[in-house]
Amino acid sequence: MVSATLMRFVSPCWKPSVEGENSSNGGDAAGRAEGLLWYKDSGQHVNGEFSMAVIQANNLLEDCSQLESGPMSSTESGPHGTFVGVYDGHGGPEAARFVNEHLFENIKTIHGAEFTSENNGMSANVINKAFLATEEEFLSLVKKQWLNKPQIASVGACCLVGVVCSGVLYIANAGDSRVVLGRLERAIKEIKAVQLSYEHNASIESVREELHSLHPDDPHIVVLKCKVWRVKGLIQISRSIGDAYLKRAEFNREPLLAKFRLPEPFDKPILKAEPTILVQKLSPEDQFLIFASDGLWEHLSNQEAVDIVHSCPRNGVARKLLKAALCEAAKKREMRYSDLKKIDRGVRRHFHDDITVIVLFLDSNLVSRSSFRGPLISIKGGCGVSGNGNT
Repeated sequence: MVSATLMRFVSPCWKPSVEGENSSNGGDAAGRAEGLLWYKDSGQHVNGEFSMAVIQANNLLEDCSQLESGPMSSTESGPHGTFVGVYDGHGGPEAARFVNEHLFENIKTIHGAEFTSENNGMSANVINKAFLATEEEFLSLVKKQWLNKPQIASVGACCLVGVVCSGVLYIANAGDSRVVLGRLERAIKEIKAVQLSYEHNASIESVREELHSLHPDDPHIVVLKCKVWRVKGLIQISRSIGDAYLKRAEFNREPLLAKFRLPEPFDKPILKAEPTILVQKLSPEDQFLIFASDGLWEHLSNQEAVDIVHSCPRNGVARKLLKAALCEAAKKREMRYSDLKKIDRGVRRHFHDDITVIVLFLDSNLVSRSSFRGPLISIKGGCGVSGNGNT
């Protein structure tokens, strides 16, 4: 393995903190900020190139994102790969921020403990254990802060994770973010969209069926409220990290706000933290992956997003996806994109959600290798950072 220098970037970086590079001028090494937009147009990961972008709509940015390229284990001789995380927070940024700091570290620690020379790859079991460990750690934090900060019990995060390691792709999802693969269909010479993640949103009939099967004695486990299906009439997602008030009855009482409290106690978790996991070997036809929070997919179809990535230059393509989604959001409200850009955060939330996008290009010559050449990269999107201006 070639020795390498670790470069750590913090983003969205209105005030970037960078180790190993001089970013005092806000240069592209650490990403750039323009009003409510943060982006890093291009970079190199173990398995190819990447592009990232985040747009803020709420007063407090609740989305976090993460890209790690390097060792996938705490064991020195372990394999190298790429880790991507999109954490879409709700109720506040605390859960997403916590996941951003702990999930990948848990994966490396658990993988390191289970690492052997015969089985040096990642596994679905490692990722699942890391999700559950991160959940337990966050619920422990909620317990410590419960009396002084009870609202933390109503904070949660949808968590979408991708790992590319030793030629294998692992996708883990808890919530309603989505990852879409752009795959070359050689026979027709077109790039087709393939959705790889399964979403846990009560608007999906199969999710409602799963909830009914898990809670057969609760006729109100899902409720249609204002034309939207919600778990217990409160939340659309059925899986997340956090949302302690729907995981443990001890957090569903005073001093929690009355709007979150259920009229009857429950004896088992209503929401789950366990992700749905897909594992598949990557092929030369697999061109790129689009990871994004649900805010993107509200306005773009899978194929529309894939067509944009395929037809545009790689440099800045995540920003292109954001702009396309915002143009659609403006069109739905019968307004111009230029007018939407003038709307301040907070009010902007009525037109679109916070949106996080990471595009991961796959170089088939690099994907199959477990060795690594070049700098190790660590980019973490900071939650709760407020930008200035409009974008």
